[in-house]
Amino acid sequence: MKGLASKLREMNIGTVKEHEPLANHTSMKIGGPADILIEPSSIENLKKAVEAIKETGVNWTVIGRGSNLLVSDKGIEGAVIKLGSGMDDLKMEGTTVTAYAGLSLVNFAITISRKGLSGLEFAGGIPGSVGGAVYMNAGAHGSDISKILEKAYVLFEDGSLGWLSKEAMKFSYRTSVLQKELPGIVVAAVFQLKEGNKEEIVAELQKNKDYRKETQPYNYPSCGSVFRNPLPEHAGNLIEKSGLKGHQIGGAQISELHGNFIVNKGDATAEDVLGLIQHVKDTVMDLHGVKMETEVEIIGRK
Repeated sequence: MKGLASKLREMNIGTVKEHEPLANHTSMKIGGPADILIEPSSIENLKKAVEAIKETGVNWTVIGRGSNLLVSDKGIEGAVIKLGSGMDDLKMEGTTVTAYAGLSLVNFAITISRKGLSGLEFAGGIPGSVGGAVYMNAGAHGSDISKILEKAYVLFEDGSLGWLSKEAMKFSYRTSVLQKELPGIVVAAVFQLKEGNKEEIVAELQKNKDYRKETQPYNYPSCGSVFRNPLPEHAGNLIEKSGLKGHQIGGAQISELHGNFIVNKGDATAEDVLGLIQHVKDTVMDLHGVKMETEVEIIGRK
């Protein structure tokens, strides 16, 4: 592993750290170390990094801003590639916009709203990156990424890069083809937006952001919504009806403000969070006969 780290540094592909705590790179502030953490400074350097990693036979994982992620207390084996600084560009050509994976979704929404482009107002207050939002078809307020995406540039499991059309992404509720059928990570995406009234677009974006601040916990670290909504039910409502708000294991607590959030009260471990997740699943099944499925991605050493 030391040899790989040295090689990557010599290649000058971006930032390379060894034994880096992933708690520093997740919104939940939880997660053990990555053997190697790489933050490529461009798509070209991302390709070089993947090629070097594959040559050594080391396992590799890709993360974004870590907002929909629960990393094991034991960390992640092998190389972790973080799409962040250097992979956060934004290019605009009329109503067609290309955004890179490491760009904050909120910053993306703010930037285009100020240009009078409509289509991303629903993203007001949604944490995370553009790459993660496309990967999981993030949405709110009756809209989602699938409504505006034209195509996505994807890094596949074999290290190849290629474009997938909106149709090929096979979007459904909080799901895309990349999660199971065709594993891959979004590197960039092209969106088709609409011209509109700038003041109205900015106001709608701010309204959605304010609503999130009022209804979701921002005073403690969290990973965002933990469970998928078992439609037509809503996960938060089911959890609240089950009397689970405020339930705590170790340093992890089901938010007293919103049932579908688990917050880190300061010293929570991944095991604490996993214990709460299982407790919610068992309780909701017992009381309501509804199977709860996680929306948060759980990764790392067992």
